Amino acid sequence: MMLHAFEVQSPRLSPRRVPLASRLIGLIAPLLFLALTAQTFYRTSVAGWAVGIVYILYDTALLVFTAWAIWPLRHPAPSRPTAPASESRQPPTLAVIVAAHNEAPVLGVTIDTLAQQSDPPDLILLADDGSSDDSAATLKRLYGLDTPALGEISPPAPGLPSLRWLRLPRGGKARALNAAILHLDSEIVLTVDADTLLAPGALAAMRSAFTAEPELVAATGVLAPICGKSLKERLFQWFQSYEYVRNFLSRYAWMGQNGLLLISGAFAGFRRRALIEVGGFDPDCMVEDYEVIHRLHRHAANTGQDWRVRVVGAALASTDAPASVMAFLRQRRRWFGGFLQTQHWNRDMVGNAHFGRLGTRMLPVKALDTLQPIYGLTAFAILLWLLATGRLYPILIILAIMVAKILIDLTFHLWSIGIYKRWTGQHDGLRLGPALLVSIAEPFCFQLLRHAGAVWGWIAFLSGRENWVRQQRTAITGIAKNA
Repeated sequence: MMLHAFEVQSPRLSPRRVPLASRLIGLIAPLLFLALTAQTFYRTSVAGWAVGIVYILYDTALLVFTAWAIWPLRHPAPSRPTAPASESRQPPTLAVIVAAHNEAPVLGVTIDTLAQQSDPPDLILLADDGSSDDSAATLKRLYGLDTPALGEISPPAPGLPSLRWLRLPRGGKARALNAAILHLDSEIVLTVDADTLLAPGALAAMRSAFTAEPELVAATGVLAPICGKSLKERLFQWFQSYEYVRNFLSRYAWMGQNGLLLISGAFAGFRRRALIEVGGFDPDCMVEDYEVIHRLHRHAANTGQDWRVRVVGAALASTDAPASVMAFLRQRRRWFGGFLQTQHWNRDMVGNAHFGRLGTRMLPVKALDTLQPIYGLTAFAILLWLLATGRLYPILIILAIMVAKILIDLTFHLWSIGIYKRWTGQHDGLRLGPALLVSIAEPFCFQLLRHAGAVWGWIAFLSGRENWVRQQRTAITGIAKNA
């Protein structure tokens, strides 16, 4: 049933006709890039750096939009009065799927964190994607689980009845999730990565969000990266922490436009019925969590259903993030390559009023975002060329523009941290000193690294060579050892 639904619902397998307007919007970014870059060869003034100016203006416009959209968060919303029990909706049943491949060192701390939630899940299903490490011995030692036959699900763990083990042949994360979904009968399905640790009240916040809003079909928790304790790891954590703050505030902003697309599969919730209706996760997409949200939005628009996608500010989690240059680049290669895949398959939605504000606002922005990293790297390369050729006059103006941009970013950054803290209640690791350092240094290092990973993502997209690769754990492995 789910496979047939996927074949029908997937624009990859059943391509839709792409309207002329969608094609034209898709041409804006590359044609503008060519026109702006050409200025370098016959303009001696600051206009020769036109690609950099447009890059800065575009990024600033997105910043202004986010600031406008999150403005109401500066004052915490008053808590709603609790409805009498007779009027309250019955909380939905909730199951957590942990898809894992060779995650033996962290399985214990991840599962225990789920089991010790203030509102624990009705079921924790470990979807073991062909592990060949010590996972079986670890599950036997910690939870008394005997190894089930391949393709079978274990009985409940003797010491933790909510835990079961689904042992699967190696097929990738999306296939593991799809197989697990078919073994569930819960109303809500949460996907939690084996390298992600939920805050004590995270599942309660998720269950509450789905209880309060029957139209809610997908929701993301708010993630904070953890990298480790060495100086290099702390630097990576600082940069990624403030990047995550901006990203989740941006998701809140687009949620207000009914245009939220980015759900973090590391900690995401779905209404199981809706997930099955659209065919589950796409095993051929590099970012299956992002792609499925497009199908949910598409199906809702086509069937006239009022399906909604949210970011739940009270559902907090920490996730093991890359702590080296190559690990970071590989992660961003997969993320951006998957973004390009999904944008290409759903290009018929771009500028299409049938899909509401998602089609007319969010997806045109995403079409421009496909080339934003190339704009940024090109602007940096042209700046270096201007320096090498001694063109000091335009360089001084360019530097003044860059300083103005840094000041704008810094102002937003410091202001948004306070907004984020009030919205989520999260304060750890968000000190103003590192925030100031990150804002000043980011354009000259971390931002270039992000763009380099995105260019690598273009290569992965064009070549089609990418799959689910286990990241090297840094922080969570240390937590597991100390548990």
